[in-house]
Amino acid sequence: MSDNVYRVTEIVGSSTEGVDDAIRKGISRASQTLRNLDWFEVTQVRGHIENGEIEHYQVGLKVGFRLDDEE
Repeated sequence: MSDNVYRVTEIVGSSTEGVDDAIRKGISRASQTLRNLDWFEVTQVRGHIENGEIEHYQVGLKVGFRLDDEE
């Protein structure tokens, strides 16, 4: 196992399609601005209901990314 140091940040992914899609959208967007993404943890799942139907999903995520090595 390598000696890495990680930083953790929290994000929320959202989707009208489902929880999996909300996770994937959140990670995809985070990867556009964060380097060295290594892992995620789902911390919350919630949604919006209209007329007895699920209309929107939101998934809270903790995302871990490796800090760059000091030079």
